[in-house]
Amino acid sequence: MEKIGLIAGNRKFPILFCEAARSKGYSVVAAAIKGETSSRINRLADKVYWLRLSEFKRLVEIFQAEGVKKIVMAGQISPARLFSQEVRRSRELQQILASIKNKKADTLFGVIAQKLEQAGLEVLSSATFMEEFLPKKGPLTRVQPDTAVLEDVYFGFELAKAVGALDIGQTVAVKDKAIVAVEALEGTDNLIRRAGKIARPGMTVIKVAKPSQDMRFDIPVIGLKTIQSLIKAGAKCLAIEADKTLFIDRQAAVKLADRKGLVIVSV
Repeated sequence: MEKIGLIAGNRKFPILFCEAARSKGYSVVAAAIKGETSSRINRLADKVYWLRLSEFKRLVEIFQAEGVKKIVMAGQISPARLFSQEVRRSRELQQILASIKNKKADTLFGVIAQKLEQAGLEVLSSATFMEEFLPKKGPLTRVQPDTAVLEDVYFGFELAKAVGALDIGQTVAVKDKAIVAVEALEGTDNLIRRAGKIARPGMTVIKVAKPSQDMRFDIPVIGLKTIQSLIKAGAKCLAIEADKTLFIDRQAAVKLADRKGLVIVSV
């Protein structure tokens, strides 16, 4: 079996990648992050190495020792860990952070990808083996967007693209063509909660890829938890970018959205 490496972050994305890769005949060697990666990875990957963030340099050593040539990054590392004691106390991580021009997502993940490729490892698209999770254009729920919602969708889409171009975030919330909230380090679920408190019922949330999205990392992902957060916040619509957003647990998420009257559309 051909081996493929996995740098596994949090939530369900790394788990689904393992299942997809193994179904296609690959053996998965995973580097799992302590405090982030689900322990389920132990049952689904063929071999798992558990690392602290401060053990960053072991990635190359592990994959080379395992004979891995190709690697996928799946799942996030909580951005708040940039400010954790673990990072502050690691001289190696502090040196890396001091050497880069900023701490935007593209910059941070780009450094990791660059170091892996300099060691002769090929970093593949995060969507590798995951094509079935990338919705095409069109409504995904039975509930259809009305004219007012569509106006907010297209208004918010351009704003989200502009925010993405600055590598600030990938998600915005709007209501009646007013900007309610813009995503930053807090992540999508926290953005939704914050926007819900401001806008009350009826907002639209738009999540997009960056205009120059590097598909090797930080691609947009939504799932059942996203839909639950939207419903709790009283959102009216979720719009995602077609062919560039991973939709995890789609069947259960759409069923819940239909039951609660939430529109989900891929644009």
